[in-house]
Amino acid sequence: MAKKVIQPQAGKKLRVTLVKSGIGYNVKQKDTLIAMGLRKLHTTVTLTDSPQSRGMINAVSHLVTVEEVTE
Repeated sequence: MAKKVIQPQAGKKLRVTLVKSGIGYNVKQKDTLIAMGLRKLHTTVTLTDSPQSRGMINAVSHLVTVEEVTE
């Protein structure tokens, strides 16, 4: 199955939720989750839509769900 890649847009926000634990995955992925502010299961953070945020999301895409926030 191909991954769905969404292009970053200025001024947009992304809602990222941790749905699977980082236990059993490598340290870089665990550090990425912590850098995003996701420390416990089912926690949600809102990030600005930037290439840096997209890169972090792509690194842990198998552990999180992502929604675009419309304000």
